[in-house]
Amino acid sequence: MAAAAALGSSGHEVTVLEAKPFAGGRATSYLLPGSEEPVDNCQHILLRCCVNLLDFYERLGVRDRITFHSEINFIEPGGRRSVMKRGKLPVPLHFLGSFTSIRFLNLGEKAAVGRALLALKAQRGRPDLDRITMLDWLREQKQPERAIERFWRQVLVSAVNEELEHMAAAHGFQVFWLGFLAAADSYEMGIPNVPLGELYSAEAWRGLPGVRFRFRTPVRAVEVAADGRIAAVHSEDETLTADHYVSALPSERVAALLPDLGIEREAFAPSPITGIHLWFDRPVTDLPHATLLERTIQWMFNKDEGRYVQLVVSASRSLTALSRQEVIDLAVRELGEFFPAAREARLERAQVIKEMHATFSARPGLEARRPVAATRYANLSLAGDWTRSGWPATMEGAVRSGYLAAGHASRALGAPRVYLLPEIA
Repeated sequence: MAAAAALGSSGHEVTVLEAKPFAGGRATSYLLPGSEEPVDNCQHILLRCCVNLLDFYERLGVRDRITFHSEINFIEPGGRRSVMKRGKLPVPLHFLGSFTSIRFLNLGEKAAVGRALLALKAQRGRPDLDRITMLDWLREQKQPERAIERFWRQVLVSAVNEELEHMAAAHGFQVFWLGFLAAADSYEMGIPNVPLGELYSAEAWRGLPGVRFRFRTPVRAVEVAADGRIAAVHSEDETLTADHYVSALPSERVAALLPDLGIEREAFAPSPITGIHLWFDRPVTDLPHATLLERTIQWMFNKDEGRYVQLVVSASRSLTALSRQEVIDLAVRELGEFFPAAREARLERAQVIKEMHATFSARPGLEARRPVAATRYANLSLAGDWTRSGWPATMEGAVRSGYLAAGHASRALGAPRVYLLPEIA
């Protein structure tokens, strides 16, 4: 979608072939059977440092459908709440006031985290950050176990969708540098105030009339001409041609359709995310969102005045073998540890959505194996959050990949444009 929006805004005619009956891929919403209320497959958020994603929303005219929040609520079992937010001091001291007042870390742990953040700022150029794990680096910085579990793990596992012991340190550095240290407001969390699917609705695309979607049109084969260019793509019952092609397929699909590209499909091990939707007969919280410490569920998002909450578990391998009811029971039980009202409320309905291939596992050594937008075929560009976007598998990473692919396509078409916006720092 990002590649289509970028190229469409430059006057190119773009046809998007989408296998599903809706747009958005893993970041969308749909109706449950027998319901008129759409649910997101999982809550997706962004930070203000996601400049390309925000640019994409501007292109679609839906930027006003993102609400930003300047407070991060940390809640301990039992319900004690701590709030992190920026103060009046300049970067990088803008969190000093709220950080010193949080109660889920003791004084020694706060001092250790502060030292590590200064070290992170100083060591951003280390050449080995893609070869070591984030946990390796935290151990190197002598971080206390409680600080690792309650602060570093709590922030990073949700941001990168991988455990610290498997996550390349480069990605952990990026999250904290861009999200917390580069600018005073870069940490602010943007949450769509409409179902995700509405961000990409037909109405949103009317401002780009050159972009057309064809749903339920999976590509079954790619035809390569004798001159080494892509000649056509084949769907179920027709052949389609274009001057240039952009693939935004998952890595395993690209590898199957075009084995000559040499995509190392085995390098992209999956990491799952589980979204748990709970509807109660009464409000269980008045907080808009919170991160929940030391339990399986990591985040709570208030979707309807506290009666409907969505819970998110990133890197949710521990839940994959559990039944739907077991996941619901665990979620309700843990939610009650943080919000006493949840123990008194009656659960009216629930939905569990396990995204087994939500993202790739951002492990050490993977970055060099992620392909760039340019391919051996002059008229084919690659996009997808698994390509070398400069970010892990996030919505910002996906948009960056689309903009990079659009830039490569525009050069190949003889009308070069740069769509990718630079980082904030």
